[in-house]
Amino acid sequence: MNRNTTIVLALLVATTALPVAVVGAGANAASPSQQSDGSSDASAYAGTHVEFDTTSDAIVDYRVNGEQVFENVTVASQSDHHSKTGLGANTGIDAVVNLSGLGLELGATTETRAEVQTEGSASLTAHDSERGILTVDAGDEAQYVEVDLVGSGSAEAKSEDRVVVNSGNRTGAFVVAGDGAVTVNSAGDVTADLEKNATLVFRSYTEGERGESAKSQEQLIANGTATAEVYAEQRNDETVTDVATYGQDITVETASESQQRLEMTVERAKSDGTVVIASISEAAVSGAERADDITVTVDGEAAAQASSYGELEGGIGEEPRYMVTQSSDASADADVLVAIDHFSKREVSIGSADSDGSDDGSDGGADGSSGDSVPGFGAGAALVALLTGTAARIRL
Repeated sequence: MNRNTTIVLALLVATTALPVAVVGAGANAASPSQQSDGSSDASAYAGTHVEFDTTSDAIVDYRVNGEQVFENVTVASQSDHHSKTGLGANTGIDAVVNLSGLGLELGATTETRAEVQTEGSASLTAHDSERGILTVDAGDEAQYVEVDLVGSGSAEAKSEDRVVVNSGNRTGAFVVAGDGAVTVNSAGDVTADLEKNATLVFRSYTEGERGESAKSQEQLIANGTATAEVYAEQRNDETVTDVATYGQDITVETASESQQRLEMTVERAKSDGTVVIASISEAAVSGAERADDITVTVDGEAAAQASSYGELEGGIGEEPRYMVTQSSDASADADVLVAIDHFSKREVSIGSADSDGSDDGSDGGADGSSGDSVPGFGAGAALVALLTGTAARIRL
């Protein structure tokens, strides 16, 4: 699959309307205040949303918002597994069960993430967000990954790069970004085949949250269009941020220079275009009720408004475009998606249009078409106020 077509940056903002002090966070570092809530002992991590334990060769009892979403995850070098089992390289991944996992240990932890290092090239990172994102990066060797589900859990392969699992009140999706595949093995659990530099991504959803927008974002991850998700969340009257990466070769800086817009500098070594997704919660913004209340510019020029994912992605290589959608039927969040036509360095601004703040009371759908009302969608001013003073530098 092509990982070099486009990039998506997902900004997940989940906060309350209380005044906050902003804490900036990049992909690889956290300020001291970010380390106050996430706790760990020698083998366990307990964050605001995500908690798990580790053994000598597996992550175990992985929970999101208190609910166990899978029992354990193990990673093994494909070459080692073939050597130990006598299985050839052409063995189907549905036959890969009972992996003898690489030795691992809990590494650096912050309030927003926990890193797990293995004895091989693979690494795992748990992101303490509402989605409970877990990434398994193959590194410079091909890897197998096996995920044992909870006792009442079930799994269904949707395609060669996506498996959906159910575990009570939550639904999860395992998605392969890069070369590889994921499936349901003969034991009814999840097995992934990751080639060099590929990533297995797990995203968890509350009941009813995995709507069409979430599915579209999963597809963007799988086909190489989406390579990162940035989320910001209020905790203890502060805003913490972090990023989950699904690819490489991009640098993003975000900063607020006024109370009406969020400024982003996006830079790539390659010329291929990018899509940026800003997912904004009802609590994070207030005032604007319609898609037309948002303005998007790229290098100071207004982006054209798109009404579908296809039309949006069609802007890559053509012209900057954006669309506004509701995150899911079960969520008050709204997504602002921006297609950047080409690179290397572009300046993106997302904010609210000048208005008197009046509300015409009109209703509309959340399909991203012009003039639609988007539930829970507020002005860019509050979004920017949330991030005022933040300069999060993300190196993918």
